[in-house]
Amino acid sequence: MSRFLSKKIPLFFIFSAFILNFSFSKDYSKKIYLWDGVPEMETQMRDTVLYVCDKIPAEKIDSEKKLPAVIVCPGGSYHHLGMPHEGFASARWFNSIGVKAFVLRYRVAYNCHHYPDQLEDLQLAMAYIRANAKEFGIDENKIGAIGYSAGGHIVAMAGEFASTHNELLKLKLPEEIKKQSVRPDFVMPIYPVVTMQDDISHKWSRRSLLGHQWSEPNANKGWRPWNFWGHDYSQKMKDEFSMEMNVPDDMPPTFILACHDDPVVIYENSVRLEKALAQKNIPHKFVNYPEGGHGFGMKENSKIMKATHWNDKDLLPWLKEIGVL
Repeated sequence: MSRFLSKKIPLFFIFSAFILNFSFSKDYSKKIYLWDGVPEMETQMRDTVLYVCDKIPAEKIDSEKKLPAVIVCPGGSYHHLGMPHEGFASARWFNSIGVKAFVLRYRVAYNCHHYPDQLEDLQLAMAYIRANAKEFGIDENKIGAIGYSAGGHIVAMAGEFASTHNELLKLKLPEEIKKQSVRPDFVMPIYPVVTMQDDISHKWSRRSLLGHQWSEPNANKGWRPWNFWGHDYSQKMKDEFSMEMNVPDDMPPTFILACHDDPVVIYENSVRLEKALAQKNIPHKFVNYPEGGHGFGMKENSKIMKATHWNDKDLLPWLKEIGVL
């Protein structure tokens, strides 16, 4: 058994990673290691990668206009990432409508990363793209972020925390990067994790984001027989990372989509975010379907995509409505 664990499982994962990388290499033209050359962040290079996806049809390119752009944040409970169906499938669709896409492989708990690592990665991606907007041929004022499940939480954080939690200011980054805005111009949380409150939070995402007593000091200490893992978060912490409780007056235009029958992230998460946006008079659209479940992303052969084509039916008109297209 030990021989199987030590040799065959690693080989299986290496082989799988190679196949996946080869399969989706046609979807991107370049990989950018965002932390390359940043002092004290060298060890983060392998876990944070920005994939440039710019396979845009010729008829969607106007030489006199800059393209809008979007950063795609796959979900995975802040533990792993659904790169194929939520990452590269989304990039293909955005490219098809004339939007340059950047798929972000951000740091997750699988590799022992907790807050603020995930937000740092998205903020750095946003600043990096803005700093190189001319090279990418994009409009620096039309850069959005779409995220699925836990990825929906991180793009909501990016919209809400831009002025209060700019993690890049703490790091040894070039001034050209630091001076860029980390606020997305529009955000799209899809079947998102929203709240950290006990009643409807997605516990795995909360634990992966905030850590526990044997990984990161975000959670309260104090082992108890009924709380073996030490996931004892203060109410202050739960409030701080509940997106429905922190919507700022300058929240970017927001598109939310969720399904009533979601078996993973309780649908009420999206309802609470929509109510908070409405109370702040933030331009937003909330699309909900009775059936569709969770985790479908923009996978072309998923049941809900076949039934609704929600990206063409709902998201595309909204992007035109807010002036992105």
